[in-house]
Amino acid sequence: MLGAHVSTAGGLARAPENGRAIAAEAIQVFTRNQVQWKGRPIGKREEAAFRAALVSSGIRVVLSHGSYLVNLASPVRSLLNRSRAAFLAEMRRCHALGIRYLIFHPGAHMGAGEKAGLATIAQSLDHVLERGAALDVMPLLEVTAGQGSCLGHRFEHLRDILARLRKPERVGVCLDTCHLYAAGYDIVTPRGYDRALEELDRLVGLHRVRAMHLNDAKLGLGSRRDRHESIGEGHLGLATFRRVVRDPRLRGIPKVLETPGPLSRWAAELRLLRKLRGHV
Repeated sequence: MLGAHVSTAGGLARAPENGRAIAAEAIQVFTRNQVQWKGRPIGKREEAAFRAALVSSGIRVVLSHGSYLVNLASPVRSLLNRSRAAFLAEMRRCHALGIRYLIFHPGAHMGAGEKAGLATIAQSLDHVLERGAALDVMPLLEVTAGQGSCLGHRFEHLRDILARLRKPERVGVCLDTCHLYAAGYDIVTPRGYDRALEELDRLVGLHRVRAMHLNDAKLGLGSRRDRHESIGEGHLGLATFRRVVRDPRLRGIPKVLETPGPLSRWAAELRLLRKLRGHV
């Protein structure tokens, strides 16, 4: 299931249409404005329009990406409370729209240290999952590039967060090819790629991976900077993506582009990925 993060400009119901325009089988969306804390409530008419558009589009899976304003690791109580409330609100929006997976960056410890930050993330997830017990939404911890004090750039971070949760089965993982490389996982070489997946399986479990972002990397191995490039035009190269889309361990996992657009460029990249996979 290949696709891209598509725009919702003009209304949420436009997203499936945008996905169909590039022959996507999976799409990722923002369910609200990412530069504002509060999101406009989703009305019943908008909810119905989105679901109807999704049915007619042929899109098989929809992912949502959480707000970048949210920091579930914040040591500042006011920001932490605001982040938890916003995250729970996003879970409710996803539930209303029938979106199963909410992808998010774990958070930044802001000087409090990794141990404290990881503990706070787990406490935040327990907080929102308890209050959203009836919601059919699974948060997905995204592997990050590791900029600044951001957590999630080591598989050990994901392991430690999950180990602290009261209900770890309610949380999954999202991999990002650019982030993995920027974080120092050498997925370009066959040996490095296999070692990374073996380490992920040992520490976290491959069964927890529910989504992937396919992005090439502008910067080199271990840059710790999140800079996406179009498929085959960065440091990862086409051989890496051929390896990913043909890997039986990753079969069935929706994989979406977050590369520079527009739609026509994503359509070309998806054709390229299908060619690499061997099924055009």
